[in-house]
Amino acid sequence: MVIMTNKEALTPKTPKKSPSPWVIARRKFTKNKLAMISLIFLLIVIILSFLAPYITTKDIVRVDLMKISLPPSSEYWLGTDTNGRDVFTRMLYAGRSSLTIGLAGMFLIVLVGTTVGAISGYFGGRVGQILMRLTDFVLMFPFLVFVIVLNTILSGKVSGLWTLIIVIALLNWGGVARIVRSRVLAEKENEYILAAKSIGGKPVKIIIKHLLPNVASTIIVQATLLLAVTIVVESALSFLGFGVPADTPSWGNMLSEARNSDVLYNKIWMWVPPATAITLVILAINFIGEGLKDAMNPKSRR
Repeated sequence: MVIMTNKEALTPKTPKKSPSPWVIARRKFTKNKLAMISLIFLLIVIILSFLAPYITTKDIVRVDLMKISLPPSSEYWLGTDTNGRDVFTRMLYAGRSSLTIGLAGMFLIVLVGTTVGAISGYFGGRVGQILMRLTDFVLMFPFLVFVIVLNTILSGKVSGLWTLIIVIALLNWGGVARIVRSRVLAEKENEYILAAKSIGGKPVKIIIKHLLPNVASTIIVQATLLLAVTIVVESALSFLGFGVPADTPSWGNMLSEARNSDVLYNKIWMWVPPATAITLVILAINFIGEGLKDAMNPKSRR
């Protein structure tokens, strides 16, 4: 039998503080084994790609006619390409190019789409209509045609990677704008937004301080999926010859070697590594995105 003293009986027990939604989401995400494995794999790929100059010292540009199309060996782990360049070295540098385009493109798409969607949803009226018609105008563009045209126009004015990043961002922010607008329209009718308006809160402050944090979960999930889309777009355009310049290695223009039937059937070491890298990275990003979607959905029990 436990006997409580008068002091213990009179001292009120402090209730346990309930965890915030972000803490709950983090716990749910860390329990998702597939998402965590994918995150670790993606981080390893990013670290290896951006540390390429410290991992290998082989030249990625110099053509060596004496070492053309060599199969994998102890000297060249993944063989050499049709110009005698080390495939492993180019894989690392190509990862840096593709991931830079993916991350920077995703950031610009989310930035533009979130800004347009938040302004349109908050103000509504004529401002909202104008911004939504602009969004519709961007969404109806034939993507491939305009990427090729804009890439050609900007190629002489901006460096190769940034040309592609800007073009992809300019033509892909419409979907994010629509999603953010729909969430802002729902959130702005809540009492805390009406209270902020009633005490004279400025629109910019209300959007940044109150609305965006409450739609951040949707934006984060969309950003993750956009990263995968941007990498796929870069790979496809570079494979066709309209993406990253040939003198800058990327997984997409490494795949362009496979357009040669002899390489496709007899020298698979030239195109299988970049194809495998693209596939595994895209799968990892999608598994991370699904993990984030489940973690940030309060109704999900997975």
